[in-house]
Amino acid sequence: MTRVKEDEAEERGRILISLTYSTQKGRLIVGVVRCAHLAAMDSNGYSDPFVKICLKPDMGKKAKNKTQIKKKTLNPEFNEEFSYEIKHGELAKKSLDISVWDYDMGTSNDFIGGCQLGITAKGECLKHWYECLKNKDKKIERWHVLLNDNTVKDTDD
Repeated sequence: MTRVKEDEAEERGRILISLTYSTQKGRLIVGVVRCAHLAAMDSNGYSDPFVKICLKPDMGKKAKNKTQIKKKTLNPEFNEEFSYEIKHGELAKKSLDISVWDYDMGTSNDFIGGCQLGITAKGECLKHWYECLKNKDKKIERWHVLLNDNTVKDTDD
């Protein structure tokens, strides 16, 4: 896995994510709302985007989720929610990797960009995670910049 220095990372669009910690269910609910201004990865000037999210570390297979593929768009609407059964106190030790991919039939999918939310994140990504931890049972929705810095490009499955 090659890493690009943070100041060399290229913005590849934005993603709107919602986070809610449900005390009643003992779950983190992650909403993948939509993306805007994604980089075009296909020769037709569009992408066929989908989003992968993974709660790390030590969450196993159940940590990985992905949205439906949206065809020929740079501004996809997903409106999908995924939930993780986890104690509130454990969230401070976790991070949420978010990556956006361009689906390519018959060949490997192209990485568009990603971001990571969590206690080790910086700036708005850290602030969003912290607000979720602090405001239980409240949906916190924020836009995040997608970068092609490979820090969340772990798997292409």
